[in-house]
Amino acid sequence: MTPKDYLHQAYRLDQKISSDLEEVAALHEMTSSVTTPQLSERVQTSKKNDAAFVRTMEQIIELEERINREIELLMKLKREIRDIISSVKDTDERMVLKYRYVHNYTWEQIGTELNADARTVRRWHGNALQHVILPDNPITI
Repeated sequence: MTPKDYLHQAYRLDQKISSDLEEVAALHEMTSSVTTPQLSERVQTSKKNDAAFVRTMEQIIELEERINREIELLMKLKREIRDIISSVKDTDERMVLKYRYVHNYTWEQIGTELNADARTVRRWHGNALQHVILPDNPITI
C-alpha cells in the first residue's frame, strides 16, 4: 500500500459513514410515515407476525451499530494518520497532508489556507508523500 492510498482511507471511510447516515435517515422517515390500510382481501403464504415498521426499526438498529463501529475505526485511523503526519519534518508538507487527509480539504482550500498556488501545494504534497513512513501494521479498511 502506498502512503497516498493509506492516507486516503480516512476520506473513503468518512464518505461511507455519511452514506450510511443518509440511509438511516431514510429508514427513520419510513417508520414515521403513515401507511394506507389494505382494504382488499390478501392471501398471505408466510407468517410474518412483526409489523413492517418493526422490521425497519431492526434494520435501523443494525445499521446504527455498524456506523458506530465505522466511527470508532475512523477515529483510530485518523489518530494513526495524525501521528504519521507529525513525523514529517517540513512544516508546509505537514500542513498540506493534515489539511488534505485529516480535514478533507480540496486543493483550492489548502492553497487558500497556506497562501500558495496550486502548483506549490501539489509539489509540497508530492514531497510530503515521499517523507511519509507507514507503521509496521497500519490500519486498513
